[in-house]
Amino acid sequence: MQILLTTLNSKYIHMNLAIRLLYELNKKHKGLCWKEFVIKEDKNEIARYCSQYNIVAFSCYIWNITPTLEVAKKIKALNPDCKILLGGPEVSYDWQEVIELPYIDYIITGEGEIPFAEFIKHFPSTDKVPGLVWKNNDIEFENAAHPLFDLNNFTAINPYINDNPEELYNKVCYIETSRGCPYKCEFCLASLDNRVRYLPIESIKANLIYLMKYGRTIKFLDRTFNIKKDFTIAIFKFILQHHQSGNVFQFEITADIVHPDIIKFINEYVPKGLFRFEIGIQTINQKANLEVGRKQNFEKTKSIIQQLSPKVEMHLDLIVGLPLDYWEDIKYSFEEVFKLYAPELQLGFLKFLKGTPVREKYEKYGFTFDPNPPYQIIESNFISAKQLHEITLVEHALEIYWNKKRAVNTLKYIASNHSIFDFLLGLGFYFETKRDLHKFSLVDVYEIITEYVSSSLGDNSIVKQMIAIDYYLHHKVKPKTLFINEVDRTIKNQIIDQNQLNHHKYRYVILPLKFDFNLFEKENKVENGDSKIIIQYDGVNKAEVLCCY
Repeated sequence: MQILLTTLNSKYIHMNLAIRLLYELNKKHKGLCWKEFVIKEDKNEIARYCSQYNIVAFSCYIWNITPTLEVAKKIKALNPDCKILLGGPEVSYDWQEVIELPYIDYIITGEGEIPFAEFIKHFPSTDKVPGLVWKNNDIEFENAAHPLFDLNNFTAINPYINDNPEELYNKVCYIETSRGCPYKCEFCLASLDNRVRYLPIESIKANLIYLMKYGRTIKFLDRTFNIKKDFTIAIFKFILQHHQSGNVFQFEITADIVHPDIIKFINEYVPKGLFRFEIGIQTINQKANLEVGRKQNFEKTKSIIQQLSPKVEMHLDLIVGLPLDYWEDIKYSFEEVFKLYAPELQLGFLKFLKGTPVREKYEKYGFTFDPNPPYQIIESNFISAKQLHEITLVEHALEIYWNKKRAVNTLKYIASNHSIFDFLLGLGFYFETKRDLHKFSLVDVYEIITEYVSSSLGDNSIVKQMIAIDYYLHHKVKPKTLFINEVDRTIKNQIIDQNQLNHHKYRYVILPLKFDFNLFEKENKVENGDSKIIIQYDGVNKAEVLCCY
């Protein structure tokens, strides 16, 4: 019997940990194979490959359930005898409509380790497989739930041992050290399992050693990595002892519970750029937080972020659409969180995931949401569909100009002197009138923001100079002259000679400014006065400011 463990990843760089674990735990079973696809691949080709197997088991998530079902239907058309088994968070709850589909045969709910092993052991008999949903003559059956999988069974299990080691470097390698989450945020599936269980520490370390050797970006899947201070510091120490050049480690943490010892350890020992922290702030409106079962001290969170930002790259998350979060609350949260100047700020929209309390209580708040994945909010008693659309324009502008690092200096200046929310909202509206929000050139990016500044802020020379600096710094090679003309060629040559710059190896742009850029970079302050900035290009890396005087 030929069995395929598979999934459709959102991008090539992503890897599915679940199917690797299931394969490694059950690889002695004759005929078991695994393979990953990407959602953009041709569905007919995927189906043709999968239809060779007797059983195809898909790992299902919110981002891949629609194309997965499309592929499953095509598999059945090619090979009606092939059995389709689904598992994963997207089918573990509210699975009734899915199992009714004629091309779906089985669903595993919850953790897959025990049910999958029992399924392939006893197939075609299914009535004893725990946690299995199945049907016979159009009658649906749900077997009793299974006990939690003993994570000690992962001892000596390396989920990546069957990958080509050379391919790991250019992908995101996922690792889990624990399962469960102590918090009860009602919009999150992790809140449904409050029993935090840890994997064997020696297995964690062995897998880290392997991923550090062959991989580059290593992302921990723990929902709150810093629950236990001693464990957190122990893993950090192990990483510092064994990490390779180029390694980057990403953790999801809860900032306001970070222990002072962790802060001290990071600031004393961790090299800048080695760690990335993903922090879900979601909202700073305490009423909204409490309404969805969250407790958060934003002032403490803010303080922790500021203490760690010099060493750790921060990725902050906000959610739009929470109950009791009105337009002004969302705007205030955005303004305050933006001013932390994290390298990445994600402005997400509330999603009603299957199984979550917020989905079950949607009528209480007048929520309307898309019935199809990703089940995103449409409107509620607190925010209208029109307002939500407007915030999508803020999100687009944020992504184009801040998260893609195309106008970092410009937006920092705006945030210090104007409403950054209103600015990005207006910029998003204006951008939409000029170009498709998903199709534009790099020059478009800077021309559009320059035009918008002229129309909204008038003759603001400082902002326009900031845009020019961002434009020139975003390139690896010296770009076309735009927005600000360089100093006179004779003066430029004199400056290059005076500063003994290597004009044979590098190229330079020297811009006249009406403010001190050094002061702005250090203190986010602008003082008027004539100065010059020298930008250097090496043709390989992004341009850098060589000096300003």
